[in-house]
Amino acid sequence: MKEQKKPGVDTQCIHAGQHPDKLFGGVSVPIYQSSTFAFESAAVGAARFSGADDGYKYTRLGNPTTAALEECVAELEGGGKGLATASGMAAVSTTYLAFLGAGAHLVSSDAVYGPSRTLAEKELARFGVESTYVDTSNLDQVKKAIRPNTKVVYLETPGNPTLAISDIAACAKIAHNAGALLVVDNTFCSPVLQRPLDLGADVVLHSMTKYLNGHSDVVAGMLVTRSADLMGRMRRVLVQVGGTIDPHQAWLVLRGVKTLALRVRAAEESAMKLAADLEKHPAVAWVRYPGLKSHPQHALAKSQMSGFGSMISFELKGGVEAGRLLMDSVKLCVLAVSLGGVESLIQHPASMTHASMGPEARRAAGITDGLVRLSVGIETYEDLRADLWNALDQVGTAATASGNAQVGV
Repeated sequence: MKEQKKPGVDTQCIHAGQHPDKLFGGVSVPIYQSSTFAFESAAVGAARFSGADDGYKYTRLGNPTTAALEECVAELEGGGKGLATASGMAAVSTTYLAFLGAGAHLVSSDAVYGPSRTLAEKELARFGVESTYVDTSNLDQVKKAIRPNTKVVYLETPGNPTLAISDIAACAKIAHNAGALLVVDNTFCSPVLQRPLDLGADVVLHSMTKYLNGHSDVVAGMLVTRSADLMGRMRRVLVQVGGTIDPHQAWLVLRGVKTLALRVRAAEESAMKLAADLEKHPAVAWVRYPGLKSHPQHALAKSQMSGFGSMISFELKGGVEAGRLLMDSVKLCVLAVSLGGVESLIQHPASMTHASMGPEARRAAGITDGLVRLSVGIETYEDLRADLWNALDQVGTAATASGNAQVGV
């Protein structure tokens, strides 16, 4: 008998964890918008709370709609179990609380989502957790940062917002040799473009607010691991702190995941062309996009990712003022934080998403004051390029006028 081929990612996006409703046959997973679940008898209730019966009890502890989403994303990430959370930061917090305690040490990417760093530095530090932030694209820095009490090595790759690429497999070896776990925030890639568990990661984290949902209308997070022990530890923490996702939000993400592969590829196609064009624009100082040969880790990106994504970072020659003028001049791109939606989003990390890090930490992480982060959406490419180029022309005109004024022209 011929062995069944594993479904492709497009098929998984549509069918993983999503089975027709047994009661009425509905193709869409029902929204079980119920806080509690009735028991057939006192004995059944007791069995569920003892763990002898895995039926549902209370939505903070588990919900059928949430379970469908967890199964879906876990399958997309290559197996294991998923744990849905109320936000991406709830996923980060759950990870930290599950694996870090008094006297423990965290090694993290320095180019990381601002609140992920602030949580460890300003909150967990109050309870005796130490943290070190290094350029995790540099393996020597990762090795030197390891201490005897290191419990977690935490990567964002590509990094936010520098798009630095870290070698997941190599970092996994470093972490495991030190008796630590490797946690990878896979938000920028989604499982369509990168599967960290296959490269040795112990836990994969997502802000499902971004690509997995893809429509800028949900806040949610997800944790995935193949280890029953690690999942048990994370689930216990999440249940206790109460950061579980609402069933309706879970259903919205399930709906978004169905088009995940299509959206990711469409946005990536535009991002590749846009990044190449931006490199040639006279107002642009530099561009960071993993698909460009000019990216320092382009070869690594090709080897561990199945695509380059739709995030672009670039610096304007006029610095922060030029960046501000650019963002105030676009019409089609939306000036807003977040990423991974169907619409293109543009923002200034130093004054927005990474402001909490402080200027010294940002400089050390390569987050310059003039850096602009662009999340490319699925608009018609020509429309997107025309909008950005019109704004860049205004930046160029302002720079020329400023230069003329300085020389008295």
